[in-house]
Amino acid sequence: MDFPQIRIQSQQAKIQIQSEPAQLHMSQPSGDLTIRQPEADISMQTRRGRLNIDQSRAWEDMNLLSAKKSIARHAEQGKQAALEGTARRARQGDALMRIENDANPIPAQAVENGFSQQKQLGLTFIPSPFAVETSYEPAELDIQVQVHQPVIEGSVNKPVMQYTPGSLETSLAQHPDVTIEIVNTKI
Repeated sequence: MDFPQIRIQSQQAKIQIQSEPAQLHMSQPSGDLTIRQPEADISMQTRRGRLNIDQSRAWEDMNLLSAKKSIARHAEQGKQAALEGTARRARQGDALMRIENDANPIPAQAVENGFSQQKQLGLTFIPSPFAVETSYEPAELDIQVQVHQPVIEGSVNKPVMQYTPGSLETSLAQHPDVTIEIVNTKI
């Protein structure tokens, strides 16, 4: 007995896809930056130091005087000598007035008036220690500084972009196919 059989053969469809990807190129140019630093303004004022040396006492110790001081000193010494001489003469006159008191003032006055005191020798031309006086006023320095802030200028550059769109193509690589066959087979 023959039995009919159905044979079905199918072939699936195949889709073919071709794609080209999109491309994006980006570049970022560096920003522009300028920095300027103005110089600071500096002003300085100086008051000089002052050294004072006073050696007048040293000159006086060496008996090297100015004319004015020499005249004043000798005038004072003359005045003192005149006062001492007047006092001596008054004292001697008083002694002579009392000659009746059994005193003998004439020989004593002769010795006193006839001999002067001995001068003392010594090194008097050397100035005394610390005869030169010094004083010092230190210098003063005044510094004024005016600072200026830096000048900063910056600009941003936009990014550069280049875009190429992609493409996509689809096509049928294999068409679908169904084959139906009826076959008689014997059993």
